[in-house]
Amino acid sequence: MTTSTFTLPPVQQAERVQIVDILRGFALFGILFVNMTIFSRPMQTIVLPNDPSLPSHDRTALWLIYAFGEGKFYSLFSMLFGLGLTLLMVRVEGRGGRFVPLYLRRLIVLLGIGLVHAFLIWAGDILILYALLGFLLLLFRKAKPRTLLIWLGILLALPILFNLAVTSLVALGQTIPEAAAQIDQAFAEAERGFQTDLARAYQGYISRNYLKVTEQRAYDYWTMGLSSFWFLGFSVFAMFLLGVYFGKISLFQYLEANRRFFQRMALVGLTLGLGSNLLYATLIMSLSRVYQSWLLLLANTAHTLGAPLLMLGYVSIFCLMALNPPWGKWISILAPVGQMSLTNYLLQSIICTLIFYGYGLGLFGKVGYALGIGLTIVIYLLQIPLSQWWLKRFQYGPAEWLWRSLTYGKRQPMNKLIQS
Repeated sequence: MTTSTFTLPPVQQAERVQIVDILRGFALFGILFVNMTIFSRPMQTIVLPNDPSLPSHDRTALWLIYAFGEGKFYSLFSMLFGLGLTLLMVRVEGRGGRFVPLYLRRLIVLLGIGLVHAFLIWAGDILILYALLGFLLLLFRKAKPRTLLIWLGILLALPILFNLAVTSLVALGQTIPEAAAQIDQAFAEAERGFQTDLARAYQGYISRNYLKVTEQRAYDYWTMGLSSFWFLGFSVFAMFLLGVYFGKISLFQYLEANRRFFQRMALVGLTLGLGSNLLYATLIMSLSRVYQSWLLLLANTAHTLGAPLLMLGYVSIFCLMALNPPWGKWISILAPVGQMSLTNYLLQSIICTLIFYGYGLGLFGKVGYALGIGLTIVIYLLQIPLSQWWLKRFQYGPAEWLWRSLTYGKRQPMNKLIQS
């Protein structure tokens, strides 16, 4: 096969690693669970202190999102992205194709889809970050498992050390009266800037004019979305490497052989991970993320380490459930959702922006956190049968079909072949 003519055939159902599709499906629920908080209100609320006048049910709902959702599901999706590189590389090279050119084309197309998503649908896009970091991930495709774990530790440690250095400098500066006043003024000005942008966002997203909403979306992406590259980049890439590591040790291909590993990982993830995230959720409820303080450092450290641990706890529980036939049958309903994960991710954005933005139902800023959780459950429960219905008729989700067709530069067959 030459590079120009090689086309990877669709993954047959018997070839699929079903637990990976199930985990992708579960990740999509968690991503919507968290993203609903910034679909329904300005992105600037992420960094500003929580409104003290929030009703108790909304405060409880937000605490639950912090404790059990925030950081855990983009970590899971990132881990699966890294795992996907390994699984795809094995398939391509096993069929005589050249992996790197194919993967580069996939990343370029994903970057294009991310740009459309970020500027025309929702500014909270993560696909652009995934695509850009994917180019760097290629450098680690041949790395040994031990090397991957070393880099994983380095990447998780770097933001903690950076925050420690910044917080220490701020604390040192506040011991000097003149410097303390300047530091407080700088933090206050930064918070006022976020407050100004928040007010602008409320006005922008309630507009019935799609072009004005798009202008606001672009502004939010440049001012908030790009900053996420710094705050999320280290942990996202660390989870990419964890996924590559799991692929190299064939963790998910041989669930039964790795049962003891999942049992230990569930114990660690659901003890240390849960404890860290409960601490994070409790602290962050009353903190501004603008002001560097020792409490914020403690909260961020608990989150940086605790989110991946709790994510691994979730993964282990699902893998152990998959090894139990009755439970495995129940969780298998999530596999079609995960099989068309890109489509469902984009669909969540389309549905939610139509619910909240002015060119849709105009409910921006009018839905509390508790009601948002209910809305998350309803949307996701609709995606399960929709995904099942679609994949009974077609080989790919619509976005997956587009991604594949643009990657290969030719229209891919969509309908399933009728078996005689």
